[in-house]
Amino acid sequence: QVQVVESGGGLVQAGGSLGLSCTASDSTTVSFVMAWFRQAPGKDREFVAATSWNGGSTYYTDSVKGRFTISRDNAKNTVYLQMNSLKPEDTSVYYCAAAAAVSSGSMYSTSRSYDYWGQGTQVTVSS
Repeated sequence: QVQVVESGGGLVQAGGSLGLSCTASDSTTVSFVMAWFRQAPGKDREFVAATSWNGGSTYYTDSVKGRFTISRDNAKNTVYLQMNSLKPEDTSVYYCAAAAAVSSGSMYSTSRSYDYWGQGTQVTVSS
């Protein structure tokens, strides 16, 4: 059973930066699609960003394009989310997710594509 654990959340002022990390329990995830989702209070979980197994393809939701960057280091079984120019509306619990396979590009942003989920880390952006 693969486990993924997020770290790096916290409180930051609007316009600031924060980096999240997600480390998987074993190296089988080097071939997995990895993604970040987020969920604000009272809202549905939404896709943030995803990366293919080698980082060659990345996907972002429109609201974070140009501000967030997803990357991975397969030698460390870790995926990162660098968040810059943060806005109060970015406040959410951020979840890391891993998928053994994703059937098509459009499915990268669909939560049901992912097999394993972390417990989440809180990101709060103050205005």
